[in-house]
Amino acid sequence: MKNLRTYGNKPFKIAVIHGGPGASGEMAPVAELLSSNYGVLEPLQTSKTINGQIEELKNILEKDADLPLTLIGFSWGAWLGLLFAAKHPEFVAKIILIGSGGFEEKYTLQTQETRLSRLTDEEKDKVEFLGQILNDSNSAKKNEAFCRLGKIFSKADSYDSIIDKNETINCNFDIYQNVWNEASRLRKSGKLLKIIKKIKCPVVAIHGDFDSHPAKGTQKSLKENLKDFRFILLKNCGHKPWMERQAMNNFYEILKEELKNQ
Repeated sequence: MKNLRTYGNKPFKIAVIHGGPGASGEMAPVAELLSSNYGVLEPLQTSKTINGQIEELKNILEKDADLPLTLIGFSWGAWLGLLFAAKHPEFVAKIILIGSGGFEEKYTLQTQETRLSRLTDEEKDKVEFLGQILNDSNSAKKNEAFCRLGKIFSKADSYDSIIDKNETINCNFDIYQNVWNEASRLRKSGKLLKIIKKIKCPVVAIHGDFDSHPAKGTQKSLKENLKDFRFILLKNCGHKPWMERQAMNNFYEILKEELKNQ
């Protein structure tokens, strides 16, 4: 799999970082829309470690980006963007976070409870079944199960979602399992916020008020640990603002405003 897609024309001053980990391609609609005004890179992370993904991103940006640039990170990509900027500050002029997960362990249970409370009994049964496949070391269907599980949770994370029939996400459970286990330990130990505290560039977080990931888990933690931070809450909006019928226009207006000086 080629691990970079480009949109628009040079200079490439923006990069969109997908979530998951292991859900490459989901930021394509955002990159596509922004490309009418900007050159946009969409790196697709393939490494199975956090440091590997950071270095993978560094190599891509070093070769193809016009530095310093703005990183737009979604979900796990929000964390990766921050970790990258902490290690390679000279690459990054600004970071925009979308639907970031909480930065402290205490918010984890709230995300899980909110998601499950929004599922039907049938969907909960499917989650349990898919979980069994993912826990089966001999299963050859883990990527498929991971993708199906993602769709169920995506529905729970949405307020008034648009179905994109052309959406193509490459699901890789090995990447998810390895990277997320490492990221989870980083958060639990408190090291995640210690690393992020080093960031000097402006950081803006955009978050839906209906996102299963509690807004407080991003707003409070980053406000207390970053020198230049702003938080924007979108009304009637779930985890993926660009897929939300009632919030997408406002989301893109905000995004374009934040990118004005690029």
